[in-house]
Amino acid sequence: MTGARFHGTTWGALFVLAASVLWGTTGTAATFAPGVSPLAIGAVAMGFGGLLQAAVAVRPMMAFSASLRKQWRTVALGALAVAAYPLAFYSSMHLAGVAIGTVVSIGSAPLASAVIERVVDKRPFTGRWVAGAVLGVIGAVLLCIADAGHPEAAGSGSTEWSTPAGIALGLLAGLTYALYSWAAHRLINTGVPSRAVMGAVFGIGGLLLMPVLAATGAPLLASWQNLAVGAYMALVPMFAGYVLFGWGLARVRASTATTLSLSETVVAAVLAVLVVGERLPALGWAGAAMIAGSLLILTLPARRRPGPVPAMEETQPA
Repeated sequence: MTGARFHGTTWGALFVLAASVLWGTTGTAATFAPGVSPLAIGAVAMGFGGLLQAAVAVRPMMAFSASLRKQWRTVALGALAVAAYPLAFYSSMHLAGVAIGTVVSIGSAPLASAVIERVVDKRPFTGRWVAGAVLGVIGAVLLCIADAGHPEAAGSGSTEWSTPAGIALGLLAGLTYALYSWAAHRLINTGVPSRAVMGAVFGIGGLLLMPVLAATGAPLLASWQNLAVGAYMALVPMFAGYVLFGWGLARVRASTATTLSLSETVVAAVLAVLVVGERLPALGWAGAAMIAGSLLILTLPARRRPGPVPAMEETQPA
């Protein structure tokens, strides 16, 4: 993936979109293991997925170990965010419902990411990003409102505090998603390859999740179906998905990457309709269309203004 034909922001956007498609399958996959707690699902998915990231990146991590140690604070911040994200994300879906939890978590990440870049890196908001983010967040909110009208979408055993608690955890998930995306992008910008960065950040985050998995993961071994769900979550959306996401972060800003990942909400909604059998009203499809429009704004290459004709050309004979 280091060839020249894969360089540029358009390829970076496509890599992030491909990762988001894989991530959008996690909510539907989790429904096939109803006896497994959200903490166990998050720990096995991001924990083993992170350890696999580290396993395939041993050589580049060793080669750039000095650079990673020099920036250990950024690595540690990213790893802590990686460990916190799945616990908050899957708990949010469990309490508030798959659609609401996904929309709040993924929908709040672009705003958190842009604020981090503005405060820490002093990077201004671009008009194109603002237009894409506003359209995408409005679309995500419409998806959330459309799902809120279906009581069966809420988590099992919901109480009056379940939805507010799920939304709060979703906001925490969005913040931690933005934090580890920013940390990985910052490390990549210092010259460390994306494989080494993702291996270090996600590998340490995976290690931090192992105690959680040991305490909550017994139901994963209760049946072959539960085990298959855990294996799928670790290998496909988390391992393969974050390999693609790392390639994307090497080519686009973290705020752009987190905005593009709004497509995960559309994939999750479509799969809920096609696989789980949920119904998506017209308002939900309108929200999905707005998210698609925001992705179009962010992924289309910007037009370049033609530069002035070089003076040397003006002096050439006819």
